[in-house]
Amino acid sequence: MTIALDDVNKVATLARLRVTEEEAKQHLDSLHGLLKLAKQMEAIDTQTIQPMTHCFDIMQRLRDDNVTETNQRERLQQLTTHVQSGLYCVPPVIE
Repeated sequence: MTIALDDVNKVATLARLRVTEEEAKQHLDSLHGLLKLAKQMEAIDTQTIQPMTHCFDIMQRLRDDNVTETNQRERLQQLTTHVQSGLYCVPPVIE
């Protein structure tokens, strides 16, 4: 894939960015570098590498799933008059 200076200017226009000609050339060089890196990475054989869920070889500390607070639903729903069947009534935001 090749990127031209016109492509950089078009994206800048779509993003409503004012880019000088010199800045556009710098961005073009950066994009070419990224594409070159992506092409190098595609060339690497990764068939024998196991997928990782995390970059560090550590386990996440988990806490016990215990209820630590009391149910205050009825007390909190007394603070409003817009409750129906135990649910808060709110005005529609999308019509």
